[in-house]
Amino acid sequence: MTNRGVVLLEKLTLFALGASVYCTLEILWRGYTHWSMAIAGGVSLCALGKCRDRLQRRSFLTRCIAGAGIITAVEFLTGCIVNLWLGWSVWDYSRHAWNLLGQICPQFFFLWLLLCIPAYAICRAVRDVRDRILYEMPSDAV
Repeated sequence: MTNRGVVLLEKLTLFALGASVYCTLEILWRGYTHWSMAIAGGVSLCALGKCRDRLQRRSFLTRCIAGAGIITAVEFLTGCIVNLWLGWSVWDYSRHAWNLLGQICPQFFFLWLLLCIPAYAICRAVRDVRDRILYEMPSDAV
């Protein structure tokens, strides 16, 4: 496998883990999920992996706040598409205080902030496996 192949495998792994964990959490939280949440979860974990890399010299709290912002932005974009534009009514936070168009609210931002703790651990574990594969790869395989 080439370096590009290993990096692609890392991204696909993050996407699959994010998709499955996000949907599982949603099923545990409200009893059901929607396939669009798998995409949102996959995109979120991939973005958190990038955030972790770019902010590695910052405090863990700073990284978690940034991560919560990323997940909130993904949720907002997903909500605008699936709920407002397509009208699928996957969720509606309009009854929550300080919601934005019924798609996001501060209460979930703080939940995402806490969930960034295990999410960053997952990103690090996947990165460690990737690095091990790259380190053990013969130089002529590149």
